Amino acid sequence: MQKSIELVKTDITTLDIDAIVNAANQSLLGGGGVDGAIHRAAGPDLLAECKKIGGCPTGEAKITKGYNLKAKYIIHTVGPIWKSGTENETVLLRKAYTNSLSIANEHRIKTIAFPNISTGVYGFPKQLAAEIAIKITRAFIEKNKYPQKVIFVCFDEENYNIYNAILKNN
Repeated sequence: MQKSIELVKTDITTLDIDAIVNAANQSLLGGGGVDGAIHRAAGPDLLAECKKIGGCPTGEAKITKGYNLKAKYIIHTVGPIWKSGTENETVLLRKAYTNSLSIANEHRIKTIAFPNISTGVYGFPKQLAAEIAIKITRAFIEKNKYPQKVIFVCFDEENYNIYNAILKNN
């Protein structure tokens, strides 16, 4: 399989792929935005499994079953809250992507979809977040067998246009 990076504008919970990434909070117990949407779509068994995990530090990632989703797995990662760029936010966002991709590689996950981590209520600048996501992903898939296809999923037009411009120009 040829490795690829794709971009779509849709609801990440509807994708029929191996794994989706959840932009979670540290509790892993659900929240707003994509996190809440994934928990609602996956059903109550996801919350029960997340309670057993016991949380996730910023920049780290954990894997659960997909439950009622079409995706077999959910990789939960906690992106940083933007505080002005002076508190390792970019390092932590890079770690969130790298650790999510590493879990995909370990579990031989061929297809994975990422939302726009930390760009909602966490306030990370969208352009910078997209640049980090694409750079980390390209470097990772060049060096590792899995994942073979990465899909960046944008829910809004602004993020879609930012990702599209970066992917076209690089």
